[in-house]
Amino acid sequence: MGTTDRKLEALMEHLRLSRRDFVFGGLAAGALTLTPRFAAAQAAKPYKLGVLLPSTGTGANYMAHCIKGLPVAIAELNKRGGLLGKHPVQMIYRDTETKPDVGAREAKSLILNDKVDGIFGTYSSAVALAVQEIIHEHKVLHFAATSNSSKITQDNYTPYTYQFCPDSNMQSGAVVVAVAKMAKKSNWKTYVSLGQDYEWGRDTHKGFTTGLAKVAPGIKEARQLWFKLGETDFTSYITAIMAAKPDFMFGAVAGKDAQTFMQQAGQMGLFKRVPFPGGLIPVNDLKQQRKTLPRGIIGLARCPFFAHLKEPIMQAYIKRDLAAFGKDDYPDDWACMYYDALGGLEQGAKKAGSISTEAIIKALKGATIDTCRGKRAFRTCSNQLEVPSYVGEVWDSPDYPFPIYKPDTLVYVEAKEVWTPTCEEVEKLKKKRA
Repeated sequence: MGTTDRKLEALMEHLRLSRRDFVFGGLAAGALTLTPRFAAAQAAKPYKLGVLLPSTGTGANYMAHCIKGLPVAIAELNKRGGLLGKHPVQMIYRDTETKPDVGAREAKSLILNDKVDGIFGTYSSAVALAVQEIIHEHKVLHFAATSNSSKITQDNYTPYTYQFCPDSNMQSGAVVVAVAKMAKKSNWKTYVSLGQDYEWGRDTHKGFTTGLAKVAPGIKEARQLWFKLGETDFTSYITAIMAAKPDFMFGAVAGKDAQTFMQQAGQMGLFKRVPFPGGLIPVNDLKQQRKTLPRGIIGLARCPFFAHLKEPIMQAYIKRDLAAFGKDDYPDDWACMYYDALGGLEQGAKKAGSISTEAIIKALKGATIDTCRGKRAFRTCSNQLEVPSYVGEVWDSPDYPFPIYKPDTLVYVEAKEVWTPTCEEVEKLKKKRA
């Protein structure tokens, strides 16, 4: 078996797809086309949906449930006839490798060769910004559900992009709210920052430091530490943090890097000496690090299933994924947001009465849609969905085989509490486009 065949076989296992619902085509390493196996005789033109997510690279562990879950959700939609009840959705997947140049190349290929109608993705903000240039040029619908640099909907705004997760300013603002309360209680005065040295890490750090300076000007940043994506040894960073003796630390760390850092920091005793409030700890980290994640640590999440158990859409989503993947395989934040993106596409087409891109972007402008997180509206000036961020204490629940956020500590920080800048300022930030 050649390298390409092994990569494809690994991808197929990664997806855990059923051939009952789709015909597989376009088979290649990091690429897969899923055509609905059964379509009604009266079915109209299929809707070709390109999916740009990493099955390799630093974001692969965060995107695993999205990649395997989207086909299940699409199959469910197609059983209802597809978009508008008559346009079955064909999914065409490409691996971005968490690299901007690869993401841009694959986006162009999806548009020019596969003739996709829309694109979902990506994981990395740097990749998303590169992809935006392609989708804007070709006027193709783009739903961003995990990449969340504020530049995606502000500085790099395009009317073809809609954002389904809280942006970096909203997430940083949520951490500021939590940290300000804890700092006042514990009399914190200094902190050290650790971040991934790329678009999301830099943007998230900027949002936090700017926001904290406004609400708690007496707290000072003692040092900044930046590391490259894919770092495997955090010893020097952890040593430097402890040597600085800060009252707490702030982290803009995600993906595989976050897991590596948390494991090494725990082994070196960092969290016993330096509080780490508001680090990104989504559901997949709660599951994958169930044995090593420090209990009591304050985490930040984007769409944890346990925060919206009363929402009918979330209930149905959990039930479907557990049936498809096993009783303990609860959907994570990232999969939740892509499920909302698919729901947004279906509702946008219904509101427009059409599957054309121009009709859908017009119909969704400022619209309110039903999501796993309840009814949420898009901000008219930026196409950013009005969704909360979640801050809470990691805690062992008797209801799940992994920790969640302790219910009585869980804080929902709504978008309007932390939205920056104003719409007037957003308009000034937007780059001029042809």
